[in-house]
Amino acid sequence: MIKRKIRRRKGMSRKRRMVGVLMSEIMVCVIFVIVAAGVVRTSVSAEGKILYKHNNSKKINQNNDNLKNDSSTDAGTKWNLILVNSSHKLDQSYAENISLTQLRNGQSIDSRCYPELQQMMDDCRAQGYSPIICSSYRTHEKQQELFNQQVQVYMNDGMDRQKAEAKTAKSVAVPGTSEHELGLAVDITDIAEQKIVSGMEEQPVQQWLMKNCWKYGFILRYPEDKADITGIVYEPWHYRYVGKEAAKYIYSNQITLEEYCYHH
Repeated sequence: MIKRKIRRRKGMSRKRRMVGVLMSEIMVCVIFVIVAAGVVRTSVSAEGKILYKHNNSKKINQNNDNLKNDSSTDAGTKWNLILVNSSHKLDQSYAENISLTQLRNGQSIDSRCYPELQQMMDDCRAQGYSPIICSSYRTHEKQQELFNQQVQVYMNDGMDRQKAEAKTAKSVAVPGTSEHELGLAVDITDIAEQKIVSGMEEQPVQQWLMKNCWKYGFILRYPEDKADITGIVYEPWHYRYVGKEAAKYIYSNQITLEEYCYHH
């Protein structure tokens, strides 16, 4: 009897040791899983920060996709902030839904920004200046025509087509990447000129517009020191409607529409 009891005790001790080892292994596994989960969360968080600009760019693309067939003035629709440049092309179907208002000189503008544009022009004239819109909405076909004309000018000077197109793209937007196809951009000059000329930033009209356009929801779209961001050389005549809230922020912080979209 005594020997049997001793054997039973030894058997129970072995079982306890086995259970203890098993529990230890389980605890190690649990700790590993918890630590691993923490590492994954940290990795994802860090990756999110690294890809901040990429994610925002994707958001812009999604906004453009959602808006290309939508010309409504819904409170949640940022039609006024559609980004159009060499990286964000405008779908040609967008033109099918634009409601245009024709100006007295035959130019046209998106009807949604017409009241602010008219007020800006009236206030500019009230200060003694004579602004005139020399270019506004353009069809895709018209933009193609303008682009081809400039390409031909460079080719006539001896450039091959590839180089001529590359140089043209720095001053004339490639069709599909022009804000004029949105109906939200206007080129403004003095009535004495009625066309784009060099040194326009010295015109009193331009100086007034550059200082005050944001009050009406417009921005100078292609500033002098931002060509590396916008992809377009300085255009002291090109104004784009973005809405009063965005225009105030862009003007106050001296940034471009690209920078604004990336961070909002």
